Amino acid sequence: MTPPHPAPPIPSLEELAISARVVSIPMRVKFRGVLERESLLVRGPAGWGEFCPFLEYDDAESAPWLASAIEAAWFGFPSAVRTRVPVNATVPAVGPDAVEGVLSRFGAVGAVKVKVAEKGQSLADDVARVGEVRRLLPDADIKVDANGGWEVGEALVALDALSRFDLQYVEQPVADIPGLRAVRLELRRRGESVLVAADESVRRQEDPLLVAREDAADLLVIKAPPLGGVRRSLDIIDRAGLPAVVSSALDTSVGIRAGVALAAALPDLPYACGLATVSLMAGDVADAPLVAQDGHLPVRDVAVSEEKLQRFAAAPARRQRWLDRLGRAHAVLAGVERDSFGRENDTGKSHSGNTGSTGER
Repeated sequence: MTPPHPAPPIPSLEELAISARVVSIPMRVKFRGVLERESLLVRGPAGWGEFCPFLEYDDAESAPWLASAIEAAWFGFPSAVRTRVPVNATVPAVGPDAVEGVLSRFGAVGAVKVKVAEKGQSLADDVARVGEVRRLLPDADIKVDANGGWEVGEALVALDALSRFDLQYVEQPVADIPGLRAVRLELRRRGESVLVAADESVRRQEDPLLVAREDAADLLVIKAPPLGGVRRSLDIIDRAGLPAVVSSALDTSVGIRAGVALAAALPDLPYACGLATVSLMAGDVADAPLVAQDGHLPVRDVAVSEEKLQRFAAAPARRQRWLDRLGRAHAVLAGVERDSFGRENDTGKSHSGNTGSTGER
């Protein structure tokens, strides 16, 4: 077991803000409830980094995303042990008639992740969607992602219904760790082969190793930004002692580059990674986006296009909101109290709280 990497010094807020660019990239289909993915990019001596915590995340939860962006832009990535990374296609909660069109954007892939348990939809919708994926790709590895949308009983009923499609694993079937453990143990008791993967129970926990200690998952789904970057993610995977699959936080190619760096540095990579999500976007910040080729992403740097930055520049009010979030997240990392506009707070009272999500849903 390797010791955790010490946190490197962070650049000043002024250094970050001077290069900050805020973009709004349209989605081809609604994903995670959004049709426009907003992101703030910063440029440092090692290249570009991406800060894109989801809008509902507060300042404390957003801070690791900034640490990840700083790592990419100021310190670069660890050495790679492979030159390309296997990836899966991702099918949002669309109707079965839209599945083929979604899959066509990913090219040839050997694995597919399908979103299930979408609010406002039924188990019948999930069965139809997954069934269409299996019909179109009879030999693919299929995994489903519930984003914690089921209760334990619902998860077991749903997985029983979906088992006919020979699932590889189910990602975050329920919201909490005790529930994950209950689902996993019951599946084993029934002799089911589908594995249980933890996502939110790793990245949204104060202790990302708790799920492993509680024997609540067979594998971990790891996103580098919410865990503080590639190096910290490698530490967590090493200490957890479980297989890992690297996934996207719905980033531009700049953020995907960090995910690719993490997957490329892992000693073992037994599953296709969820890093091909640029194909779900109707734009990107690079002229040569990181998109799948024959089911893989290459391990390479990303050249950000000034023309694309201008084309997808966010509206001034949105840009200011992201700069405000940048200031507050930087304050959390730096341990300096600042007011909700990112300025030093002379009153000695913290205003970070949950202001990162106010008015931004």
